[in-house]
Amino acid sequence: MKLVVDSGSTNTDWGFFNTGSDLRAFRTQGINPCHQNIDEIRSIISNELAEQLDGIDLKEVVKVYYYGAGCATDSICAQMSALLSEFLPNALIVVDSDMLGAARALCSRSEGVACVLGTGSNSCLYNGSEIIDQVPSLGYILGDEGSSTALGRRLISDCLKRQLPESVSREFMERYSLTKEIIIENVYRKPLPNRYIAGFAPFLHEKRNVPEVHKLLIQCFSEFFTRNVMNYHKPWLPVHFIGSLANSFSAELTETADSLGMTIGKIMASPLESLVEYHNLED
Repeated sequence: MKLVVDSGSTNTDWGFFNTGSDLRAFRTQGINPCHQNIDEIRSIISNELAEQLDGIDLKEVVKVYYYGAGCATDSICAQMSALLSEFLPNALIVVDSDMLGAARALCSRSEGVACVLGTGSNSCLYNGSEIIDQVPSLGYILGDEGSSTALGRRLISDCLKRQLPESVSREFMERYSLTKEIIIENVYRKPLPNRYIAGFAPFLHEKRNVPEVHKLLIQCFSEFFTRNVMNYHKPWLPVHFIGSLANSFSAELTETADSLGMTIGKIMASPLESLVEYHNLED
């Protein structure tokens, strides 16, 4: 049995499969070693994943392909590999970035620009086998343009700074029982503020036809394209997207790309099934 893992900051998808057999998929909360320590991650695996497995014996897993948010350095990849081996003692474990997972799911063995738009954002230039260029994401403080966190941050700021129609701001604050003090407490004093901020993106989807909200969305997605994708200097290549946010705002992404002279390729909510297909072909 083999296992493919797609881990983001909000959700982690675990897919168990044998070559040519049906996929059995499970979901836990997100795993990101940049924001969680090893004990927290260990708890997610031992509690959330283990209680769902329903007869799957982790000792029968012989190979693991783990693609994770925050797995951008050799040392972090080694830490994740060591942790996973505690639960998968008989498996060969390969840990790579979620960006490589996205590129393989979106482009398979063709050249293209692959992007992730979820809680965070990222992009890369992929040559059909490996990432050959990557503008750094820099996380939710310095980067993550176009992500759920970036959109949620802009929504909060625009509401409090009176940039949106008063009716929209009032509905937003009432819907989530917010005050300025509650927002400050959750953003500046509590853990995982990126998840908190990203949680407001569905409100923007609901209000996306309000002119001011539509303008907000186009501006945020334009920042993603201009600060990331356009720096690969290959405007003829299709730009592919993966992630819950990309899937929800596919029309706005397409509108933004068109205005900048770029072409949208595939848009997927999750890479898991495509990654299983990729590794089935590989094996």
